[in-house]
Amino acid sequence: MKSAVETLNPTRVRLTVEVPFEELKDSLDAAYKKINQQVTVKGFRKGKIPARVIDQRFGRGAVLEEAVNDALPKFYTEAVNEGELNVLGQPEVDITELKDGELLAFTAEVDIRPALEIPDYSGIEVEVDATEVSDEDIDKSVEQLRERFASTTPVERAAQDGDVLTLDLEAKVDGEVLEDGVAQGVSYTVGSGELLDGIDEAVKGVEAGGTATFTSELKGGSAQGKEAEVTVAVTAVAARELPELDDEFAQLASEFDTLDELRADSSKRLAQMKKYDQATQAQEKVLDELLKLVEVPIPEKLLADEIETRKHNLVNHQLGQMGLDLAKYLEIQGKTEEEFDAETKEQAEKGIKTQFILDELVNKEKLNVSQEELTEHLMRRAQSSGMSPDQFAQAVVEGGQVPMLVGEVARGKALAVVVEAATVKDTNGEVLDLDDEDETAETVVAEAEGTEVAEAEQKNEG
Repeated sequence: MKSAVETLNPTRVRLTVEVPFEELKDSLDAAYKKINQQVTVKGFRKGKIPARVIDQRFGRGAVLEEAVNDALPKFYTEAVNEGELNVLGQPEVDITELKDGELLAFTAEVDIRPALEIPDYSGIEVEVDATEVSDEDIDKSVEQLRERFASTTPVERAAQDGDVLTLDLEAKVDGEVLEDGVAQGVSYTVGSGELLDGIDEAVKGVEAGGTATFTSELKGGSAQGKEAEVTVAVTAVAARELPELDDEFAQLASEFDTLDELRADSSKRLAQMKKYDQATQAQEKVLDELLKLVEVPIPEKLLADEIETRKHNLVNHQLGQMGLDLAKYLEIQGKTEEEFDAETKEQAEKGIKTQFILDELVNKEKLNVSQEELTEHLMRRAQSSGMSPDQFAQAVVEGGQVPMLVGEVARGKALAVVVEAATVKDTNGEVLDLDDEDETAETVVAEAEGTEVAEAEQKNEG
């Protein structure tokens, strides 16, 4: 076999392949064997029909077509390997010559990963938020904990902000009660802004046994998006009582004996959270600066496929679970379809560029992924997906997505290398040391790529 590579543009090549006919022997034998199992000829046992009889009865052309279809993937793969090409997606194959007994010639056009030059990135500088924890931050954290330990006491008075009400609801559209528009015994905190627009104003001032009617746009269900007349009956009013902020509360709500110890622990936890957020912010900004340094040509088909994948996942998965369609989502977001398309394209381009650049860095820096690192990443992904590690691992293996996870870990390590070389300062001007933040980097990489970028490419390469 002879092959040659012609570069059509930075992301696409044409392979020209010539195969001497003797190299088709195995495929021809396989073709005769396959046809033998599929046809019946009087006077011959099934599977024992001579090749000459098959040629006479069914035509040599049918045999050649079967043999070529069998052989093309193998010779295409050999040509790709000889050319040391990193291909993306499926090739467009054109058989240019087929001479029985002499020659098979074909061309294959296919997208490839572009060759990238990664410049010196040690000069990258970014600024991130400082991690100072204020007394106000601690007060807010302790108050949230206090809210969790609030108790309720039934009261005989009109409902007011902060009260917990028990409600029966009935929604009508065009005078008809909706089948899914009736609910009883609903617990609702006045002023929380949950359930329906207008409900807070309607129930304030209503005592147990009273009713109120208001108009609201339904957020879900069979009449989603329609104006409904909602009747709400208040069956019980309870006042929320917060525990006193003292040592007794600290003992109730935590493992600490004093309120001072609880506040100190809250300060420590908030500092850890802010440090994590700071690392994430630093890596996002460093990645953005790295993307500016490298010119990355993107294959048109890969970009189109990635845009379509992102739209599909948004509409069929995220919005579908919320009972929304794209039009309603755009209305809520205050965006036109053109703005949405432009934003999706920009995100897709960023995701592909991120993957290409960081993969190049993985090769350049010779970064490897250990089994331990892969397992830790799998555990984190399982936690974020709401699945158990065993369930997530099974889904990953069955979906053939192990290479995707390996790629995420490797690219996270590559980004961590860049962050380590960059200068990161906080808003106080202090230079930060963000070593050993691979976990954060993996998250940043996955978000930048979009969760489906690697999956889409794996499917294309398959």
